[in-house]
Amino acid sequence: MDANLRLLRYFVAVAEELNFTRAAEQLYISQPALSKQIRQLERELGIELLRRNSREVKLTAAGEALLPLAQGLIQDWQFTLLTLREVAARETQTLRVGFICRIGSEFTKSILSRFQTLQPGWKVAIRFFEFSDPTAGLLSGNTDVALLRLPVPKQEKLFTKILWVEPRWVALSSEHPLAQHEVLQIADLVNEPFITVPAEAGIWRDHWLAKNERDGHPIVFGTEVNNTNEAMEAVINGQGIALVSETTTQVYALSGQTFRPVQDVSPSMLAVAWRRDSSNSVVEDFVQACLDVSQPSR
Repeated sequence: MDANLRLLRYFVAVAEELNFTRAAEQLYISQPALSKQIRQLERELGIELLRRNSREVKLTAAGEALLPLAQGLIQDWQFTLLTLREVAARETQTLRVGFICRIGSEFTKSILSRFQTLQPGWKVAIRFFEFSDPTAGLLSGNTDVALLRLPVPKQEKLFTKILWVEPRWVALSSEHPLAQHEVLQIADLVNEPFITVPAEAGIWRDHWLAKNERDGHPIVFGTEVNNTNEAMEAVINGQGIALVSETTTQVYALSGQTFRPVQDVSPSMLAVAWRRDSSNSVVEDFVQACLDVSQPSR
């Protein structure tokens, strides 16, 4: 059986790190699962690629030879996928725009209207993604441009333009004792269970858990959710609290929950983002439409 790209990606991660723990963290899988995948690759090839013991991981001669070849194959396939998707998009004149959650219907409508002026004849396909992909399909090549809440994993691979900076609030059950306060501090919240997003969200997950503002105080994890609707339901059901953008307090206002400003947490930054390796005139015009709407005086 031929080795597939997924197994090669696992091998490359371990070969670059020479450490199964760090490679597993990078891939967002468990270390035992990663070890199993590497063994499967070695079985399929019939070749030992790595030698490991309790102290170190080393590449065999075959592993050293495979590493640059595997890196090249992965890069070539990623480039092929991006090229095919861009060709298909141009043929249908469809720009794929990714979102994690709603940002306000009037704001979105204004952007789309402005984009139509800049690129008449082009359609926009809006795609919503779950919290496990904070880049809203950009890194996977499933979208051409996206509206994101920064920071996101592997942000260095993206161009970003900040559109809107706004305070972060906390969403609480209306029955929660802290709902009686008009304004809260992070010290009021650190002992509360926080509704969390999947671990693969990486730095984006840390941001919404206020990891940098806790002064080392451990996180109390509540239930895990995949999207904003699930998060709001979990808040109403008393399964935890959640930091949200100020916009969310308007877009997702529901009976049974209360929003309160949190004074000493960093703000939320809404940005338009696109891949550094796939800029084109259509994407650039969408970015311009976003800037025109968010910063009309510029």
